[in-house]
Amino acid sequence: MNHIYEYALHLGDNALILSQRLGEWCGHGPVLEQDIAMTNIALDLLGQARLYLTYAGELEGRGRGEDDLAFFRDAHAFRNVLLVEQPNEDWAHTIVRQFLFDAYNFYHCQGLLHSRDERLGAIAEKAFKEITYHLRYSSEWTIRLGDGTDLSRQKMQTAVNDLWMFTAELTTPNETDRLAAAAGIGPHLTEIKSQWEAKVRSVLQEAALQMPENAWAGTIGGKDGRHTEYLGFILAEMQHVQRTYPGLEW
Repeated sequence: MNHIYEYALHLGDNALILSQRLGEWCGHGPVLEQDIAMTNIALDLLGQARLYLTYAGELEGRGRGEDDLAFFRDAHAFRNVLLVEQPNEDWAHTIVRQFLFDAYNFYHCQGLLHSRDERLGAIAEKAFKEITYHLRYSSEWTIRLGDGTDLSRQKMQTAVNDLWMFTAELTTPNETDRLAAAAGIGPHLTEIKSQWEAKVRSVLQEAALQMPENAWAGTIGGKDGRHTEYLGFILAEMQHVQRTYPGLEW
């Protein structure tokens, strides 16, 4: 059961940390409509995180619930990919980060619909409609800004170049991914890789953006608990109240 626990933790942490990042845009979006849209996506991801982390807590069997896993783990115990913890920087970086992750998340969730683990399959079924919208939203914005003004294209290309190094981890399996795929619990990431690359290439071409070729990309990191310094800052803010007043209830 340990690899299923680690797998559920990984999925929950991806959603939780990206939700926190997107939540930083609340009240700061470029226009009101997109401020609200980004906040809604953050809430979708938070809902998914709660489902995955609740299940992870049950699998762990130590009496820890979703709040315990979210608020009382240190950075090295988180299993999210490095991409989702990268800072917002500007609207271009936020959209590119979202698109690169959404393209992966769409195909991963699609594969998870057929999981032999009924609980994970049920969560995927509930989340798939939301994730489909997320991908459509980030794809449209990538195209709009890439094929927009000279300045917007420049900012988007810079964001693509800056974030590309974190994309290989998405489709490079670690031991947990391999065990999950072998047991029929999760999809094979090697199969998702070709789908992800085709989708990303298609959207970037339509956006008049260059897909980095032969760029360095790390393959081991967050999924095994090795994170950038940015996760520590996210957790310091997210966990502050519960760590200061343990057990506090609203």
